[in-house]
Amino acid sequence: MKKEDILIWFVLILVLILPFSLKANTCLPDVEGLCTPGVTIEEQITVEKTEEDKGTEIIFTTTTTTTTTTTTVTNEDSGDILDGDNGYVVTNKEGDMDVDWGGQGPATMPSGSSCGQLGTDKCAMITGSGNNKSRMGVDGMGTTFYQEVDISDLNIDNGGEVTYSIKVDKQDAQDRIYMHVTGTGGGTTVFAGTDILSESGVASGYQTYNGSFDFGGVLSKVTIEIGGRDINLAIGPMFDDVSVNVFYNVISTIIEQQITTVEEIVYLNLTDPTEIDLIEEIIEYNDIKIDETGEIEFTPIEPSSSEISFETVEAEINFEMNDIEPEAEMEMASVEMEMKMEIEMESTNEPVEETSESEPEAVEEPTVEDNDTSQQEKAKEESKEPETKPVKEPTAKEKAATKIVKKINDKDRYDDAAQMKTLIVMQILGNTKTFFETQSTIVDTDVNEYLNKTIEDQYGVLFDIAQQQTMEDIINAQY
Repeated sequence: MKKEDILIWFVLILVLILPFSLKANTCLPDVEGLCTPGVTIEEQITVEKTEEDKGTEIIFTTTTTTTTTTTTVTNEDSGDILDGDNGYVVTNKEGDMDVDWGGQGPATMPSGSSCGQLGTDKCAMITGSGNNKSRMGVDGMGTTFYQEVDISDLNIDNGGEVTYSIKVDKQDAQDRIYMHVTGTGGGTTVFAGTDILSESGVASGYQTYNGSFDFGGVLSKVTIEIGGRDINLAIGPMFDDVSVNVFYNVISTIIEQQITTVEEIVYLNLTDPTEIDLIEEIIEYNDIKIDETGEIEFTPIEPSSSEISFETVEAEINFEMNDIEPEAEMEMASVEMEMKMEIEMESTNEPVEETSESEPEAVEEPTVEDNDTSQQEKAKEESKEPETKPVKEPTAKEKAATKIVKKINDKDRYDDAAQMKTLIVMQILGNTKTFFETQSTIVDTDVNEYLNKTIEDQYGVLFDIAQQQTMEDIINAQY
């Protein structure tokens, strides 16, 4: 292959391997947050061309590989992981705050009118006045409610979003309250976020707060910390009905690969005419089949032989004679016409001799004495014109017989039917029909004495090997 062709194929492959995509969104494995649900189809095509020189032929193989990647993205919801009915926490860790979760600093669990607008059931109250750093690293902490939730059963590994909702009633504007969430995966912190729900100096009263934190990769555990301070030590910040949901990406990828191979065989003209004739004869006179194991079987084709007799050949000659006789008459008519035209042309072009009163000059003839008989005979012989022997024109029967013999195919000339047909034609021309009526029987001679003798052939093995190799090359050349 030329350098220019290699360069063209290289550029073509570079173009084809560029991905062909139908994308509904972009969502890489390390993207934080939720991806847009949808389907992404990416198609990649590579073309590889090889050539194999087998001596008598060159095989060009083009392999086209089409890889189709279908990616489906959906968003799944874990549900409220602080609801005991969902199976992530036990009763004393639920977000309805009927039981203290435990944590740092003092706290109470009031109920009835003490919970203000949070309802008459129990709620959680922050009563600590300290100004410390919490377990999760949040400053200005006097009291915390803390717990860890295992969500490894969700098999989250493509990122997502953690959302929360909490109801707060802060009756003293000087108090403060915050919400902190940390996510870990495989012992590594995936995200950590703190939202100050109501800071000191803000008279927020009763409020419902919502927030969210994005994450990427694997998430297997969520840590929740709710804390704050009671500045005036009267009624601290109260909260209730805490819920946390995890929304995560589910990505399924299906890869399909289709390989198409096309072979182009270019046969080289390296076989001599003798081998070509041999191949043609093998194909013509054999029924070639390939069995299930790949072996090639050659079954000789029996030639269709028709019955040949003296009567059939004689009828064929008569048929040919009917075709030949009109042609001969036409040829004779055309020859006579040409001769007539030539005679007329010669008579019109012949010069007229001028007559003269003067006597013609006498031509001296050689004189021979009477007594010299040998000289007389010699002169007679010299005066004689050379005689031309007449050429015998072949008869219509001979022409018909010649035509029938010529019709025999060269490849079939020496089979039994052709030999018999030729012999009958010869007998018809010789009018010896009785030749076939009386035939003598030839008695076989015992040749065992001659068969028992062995003649060594020193080069026979080499000849057999050469014949086998030639036959294998011929058979392989067919593929």
